[in-house]
Amino acid sequence: MKIVAFEFNYFGVNTYIVWDETTREAAIVDPGMLNQNECDIFANFIKDNKLNVKYLINTHMHIDHVMGDDFVADKYNIGISANKEDAFLGSGREMQAQMFHLRKVKTSPLKIEHQLKQGDKLFLGSEWLEIVEVPGHSPGSIALYSPSDKFIITGDALFNGSIGRTDLAGGDYSTLINNIKNNLLSLPPETIVYPGHGPSTTIYKEKTQNPFLH
Repeated sequence: MKIVAFEFNYFGVNTYIVWDETTREAAIVDPGMLNQNECDIFANFIKDNKLNVKYLINTHMHIDHVMGDDFVADKYNIGISANKEDAFLGSGREMQAQMFHLRKVKTSPLKIEHQLKQGDKLFLGSEWLEIVEVPGHSPGSIALYSPSDKFIITGDALFNGSIGRTDLAGGDYSTLINNIKNNLLSLPPETIVYPGHGPSTTIYKEKTQNPFLH
């Protein structure tokens, strides 16, 4: 599979497109597009690469990671896939916008149409992304693991040299640390980590150097 990242909105969210080169089936992960220019950049990439959008996935439903959900859902006629434990964040998007003093963002409720849980597989052609639950940053935080291509998209659970904040609704520090150690650091050390913000890293680097995990 191929993967590309775009950095969108003023939170610097990494929006990922993952696709199968043979079938051109694609998964969109954490669409963060805020304005028309960002939507055009995204849509033009989909068009130019002749991709067929099969999944719209949120690793979690904090507002910075769902700003482009409406655009993707409407343009490609597709429902949102996420963990049910974050449903309250999707339905409470207006509350999130008020908390961060955000203006000019869509605040209508978002509904999860396809619930994702530990071990689920989302197929793109003959390959797949496997769901790994990593609650702690939010109650429904998930990661997307490709065993064949040895990468994982971690949302805001694990970053290069850091971890996600746990002071927002439903967050819990010890839960996050335990899930990172048990469900992420147990992956092969060469696994590439694609986080929700900032540069990529590897499981080996985070296991040996991340100051929050020692």
